[in-house]
Amino acid sequence: MHDAESTDGRPTDGAGSAWEQLAPGVARRRLPHLDVTIGLVVGARGVLLVDTGSTLREGEELRAQVAALTGGRDVTHIVLTHGHFDHVFGAAAFEGAEIYGHQRLGGYLAAQREAQRAVAVELGTDPDEAARAASALARPSHPVTRELGLDLGERPVRLVHPGPGHTAHDLAVLVPGASPSDPAVVFCGDLVEESGEPQTDAASVPHAWPAALDALLLLGGETARYVPGHGAVVDARFVRAQREALAARFGTA
Repeated sequence: MHDAESTDGRPTDGAGSAWEQLAPGVARRRLPHLDVTIGLVVGARGVLLVDTGSTLREGEELRAQVAALTGGRDVTHIVLTHGHFDHVFGAAAFEGAEIYGHQRLGGYLAAQREAQRAVAVELGTDPDEAARAASALARPSHPVTRELGLDLGERPVRLVHPGPGHTAHDLAVLVPGASPSDPAVVFCGDLVEESGEPQTDAASVPHAWPAALDALLLLGGETARYVPGHGAVVDARFVRAQREALAARFGTA
């Protein structure tokens, strides 16, 4: 990445929007609205964005920031970790990008477009921006059933459905270390949350959520950096503790 460094050591796009570098070619940022995490993986031939924010305006800002970080490159791949508005409503801002999501995501977005717009407004999104994003809502062009590998050019990634939990269509992104000394990075979506208690709604599958976190831990291992959908980057110990808390909360093993 062609990035500048902010005073706290995190890469920044030069417009005051801080990005945190997690590994070579791998970064993330926390959006001010709802503390949503956006992930970025840069390879020799492709640039992948994990989730897209709550509005088209946020998506457009992210597109410009990625170009600044990468020397003018476009986002070529988008992975949507699940269908809640704060993760998907910016996707239509990335014209030409290939969009990946779980095989159930497209149907969820078609059925829940208006409901997600209403939730967006309820949670403080500008009503006009929410309506514009819902109207332009982009659905995945590449459905993922269980697992799919992508090669961004000297940077392989794996898209994995670890099982239902936060929703029935959660998708995680594993970025292996570029060298034996680099940590793997796992973008978890809202299967893991650090800045608050994990949230449920009608799309959640609470009894299966602990097993999904078991699968994430197998995917990343003990040394990976786990990136939650909201909050600070965590380690395997945090994910394990959240798994136990969810099991106790929902009365599962």
